[in-house]
Amino acid sequence: MSLKGTIKAGHIPVNKFKLLVVGMLPLTPIAISGIEEELETVDLPDRTRASGGVCKPITFTGRFPEHHKSEVDALEKWFQDSQDPVDPAYKKAATLVQESVDGRQTRSWTLFGLFVSKHKLPDLDMKNAGDMAELEYSFNADDFVPQ
Repeated sequence: MSLKGTIKAGHIPVNKFKLLVVGMLPLTPIAISGIEEELETVDLPDRTRASGGVCKPITFTGRFPEHHKSEVDALEKWFQDSQDPVDPAYKKAATLVQESVDGRQTRSWTLFGLFVSKHKLPDLDMKNAGDMAELEYSFNADDFVPQ
């Protein structure tokens, strides 16, 4: 018998995740936007659509606390490495890990060819009651593979 609202041991919540980038210190994103994987499609002469057979590149955003200076410095350097003259090692591999509430189950995906493509400063407002400042970074990846 299952009670409505009961959380089972294998439940994977949206707030237990890690973004582990190879060669970087552990990052602590506050939020990561939903990551979508989409096939390219082609329009056929009969006005139907068919798969183009290839997935489009992945794009997502992550928000980080501005006061996490070492992480922000690393993300800013990575963004600089992606600019002209582009560092040959600007694309990195990463793993996105989600954990169950009991910590015994995980889901993970490997991102290949990951890099920072945009950064955004927080909106500032004198009326704000002191909420934490968050920086937003946009990421691109060539491929997204479940583990």
